[in-house]
Amino acid sequence: MKNEITYTEHNGLYYPDLALPEQTNHIIGKYANLRLDFMKKHRRGTYTSLLTEGRLNEYLHAIDIHAQELLDDIIPRLAEERGIDEALKAHNALQWAEEMNNIKVNAEEIILREVIYQ
Repeated sequence: MKNEITYTEHNGLYYPDLALPEQTNHIIGKYANLRLDFMKKHRRGTYTSLLTEGRLNEYLHAIDIHAQELLDDIIPRLAEERGIDEALKAHNALQWAEEMNNIKVNAEEIILREVIYQ
């Protein structure tokens, strides 16, 4: 039977032989690490459930992919809305870099608010 628990004796005491289920082993990036830290501090139940069910790494990998897709979508949209284009880059590269850095910061704030800290 699959649900039987076996025990190991140590110094007269019996300890259950428990192991976490197999998990995927995706490398997680910036956004997944931020989400993991947030869950450990503020969503303990969700964190524990995902960990014990063997789905934590897959969940964090999905968060990373989703956050990166949003970033890749938001940055060009914000640049277009603000008129930051190749003409500005050719005319004034320093201003273009400054504007693009501001856009990236704004896009990351959106991702943190909507994906990571929810």
